[in-house]
Amino acid sequence: MARQLKSGQGWQIGWDPEAPLYRGLVGTEAWALELTEEELDDFCRLATQLADTLAQIASELMDEERITCEVESDRIWMEAEGFPHSFSLRFILLQGRRGEGYWDAEAVTGLIQAMQSLQVF
Repeated sequence: MARQLKSGQGWQIGWDPEAPLYRGLVGTEAWALELTEEELDDFCRLATQLADTLAQIASELMDEERITCEVESDRIWMEAEGFPHSFSLRFILLQGRRGEGYWDAEAVTGLIQAMQSLQVF
């Protein structure tokens, strides 16, 4: 499997199966953070879970109602904030070297679509 880097307006995500420890990468044009395989797996799973949760509760919210939703694993904490169809995403690494990142609502849709098509395993 080959190294992959996907990017769009305000986001990037990558996978390098040959890397010794940090095989994943997430970021924007202004910053990037390498992730272990386990961290990238949690990142993708939790971001998808947040997007699915917001989509499921959309019918229960008024159009102008904003929401904040959090999820976490033992490796990563994530937060989505905004509207079910347009939300920002923030994460914090909870172990090891630590780190955090943020994407505005305009970048999140592309990031989530790219992570779902990233061939990791």
